[in-house]
Amino acid sequence: MRAARLIKMVLLLQSRPSMTAAELARELEVSERTVTRDAQALSEAGVPVYADRGRAGGYRLVGGYRTRLTGLHRSEAEALFLSGVPGALREMGLEDAASAAQLKVSAALLPSLRDASRTAAQRFHLDAPDWFKEPKTPVLLPEVADAVWDDRRVAARYRRGEDEVVRELEPYGLVLKAGVWYLCARVAGGGSFRVYRIDRFTAVDTAGERFEREPEFDLPAFWEERAEQFARSILRARVVVRLSPDGVRRLPYALDSLSAREALADADAPEGDGWVTVALPVESEEVAHSQLTALGPEVEVLAPESLRERFAGDALRLAGLYHPRDGV
Repeated sequence: MRAARLIKMVLLLQSRPSMTAAELARELEVSERTVTRDAQALSEAGVPVYADRGRAGGYRLVGGYRTRLTGLHRSEAEALFLSGVPGALREMGLEDAASAAQLKVSAALLPSLRDASRTAAQRFHLDAPDWFKEPKTPVLLPEVADAVWDDRRVAARYRRGEDEVVRELEPYGLVLKAGVWYLCARVAGGGSFRVYRIDRFTAVDTAGERFEREPEFDLPAFWEERAEQFARSILRARVVVRLSPDGVRRLPYALDSLSAREALADADAPEGDGWVTVALPVESEEVAHSQLTALGPEVEVLAPESLRERFAGDALRLAGLYHPRDGV
């Protein structure tokens, strides 16, 4: 533990002109007294750490000293590719590995390039969770992430409806979608690939043997295919509507965008007033009512009759609410 801290201290000093004891203590998560002892230990080991006295003082390396301990470990290199998603790294337990990797890269760069990570972070950021939702990190995510990195089989227990099911899985990849973590895995023994919500896991045993990963497996392509299949599988009902030109423009933002665009592409030519009749695949009448309400007067439901009656009732209630008040 101390050896790793000493190496990190050298890398920090190598990447900056100088650092105060307070700055080093904060980076290393130790006391300033420990920083003093560590600097003394490095000096005794032949690393030229020099302490400047006074208010503007601090620690620095003398004579352009450069360490050769900049080789990346595998976990650090993998974490470095995810360094643009700090929240995801933290939830998977890889924040320390990414920090060490960034320090080693910074130490190996020319002085003029050492602020590259800071300037990049100022310009690029991935915000995965949805608006107005409080993201919750699954308790078992770090264990699952370790198994994914190590290609190690897991015995997982997860909730399926009211029951709990146990499966032996080969974890291939993790996906963070709108603040929800998913595991893409194959059932051990040559089974099919499936997708699991990690927050539904109740127990994970990562002591299984390592598996041989299929080299042709493409995680982004697999996820895109499954996501499209899922979106289509839940569209079991159909409604017919008339849309104004503005309703046509807003429809892909109210419903599933892919199915909405496909339905509009199959629609007949606009009527003389620009309105278009469209048959829409929807999850259910209840969901369609909620989604189409967002279009307001830019949509008229034609079928089914039960849904049309619901909108007619909504219109009557709205007319009552906004009827001119007496004396106004």
